[in-house]
Amino acid sequence: MTSPVTNYIGVMKDSLVEVEGVDYANQLTRARAVPDVPVQTQRVLIPNGTLNDVDSAAWTFEVAMVQKLAAGGFAQVLNDATPGDLLDVVFEPVRDVPGQPHYEFQIRAMPVPVGGDQGAFAVSEVTFTIEGTPTKTYIPSA
Repeated sequence: MTSPVTNYIGVMKDSLVEVEGVDYANQLTRARAVPDVPVQTQRVLIPNGTLNDVDSAAWTFEVAMVQKLAAGGFAQVLNDATPGDLLDVVFEPVRDVPGQPHYEFQIRAMPVPVGGDQGAFAVSEVTFTIEGTPTKTYIPSA
């Protein structure tokens, strides 16, 4: 008999998303660090022959947020920041679960859209450039 999967099974229920030391997870509906991995394939002169090359990933950080445009709001912080400024990010898809990943990286600040549809939460989606590669560690056991 195998033991059941415990703790994290791929459902985002309690995440940590700190930007400049402030946790904005209570304003976000999506947070994803996404690698863009360029792959080159070249056909060669033998049947079914190919050469493949996988390059280094360029990373982005995708977020969707409920717009809080007043003090303490992530949207307010981004719209007040100087575009291009580096912001420190700590991202834990599952907060404080031993053995789960903990990522640290920097993003470039950019303004976010303001407004939305009548009768609905005003939501902004933005994709930030990550400088370099996220540093990945694991949440230690207690």
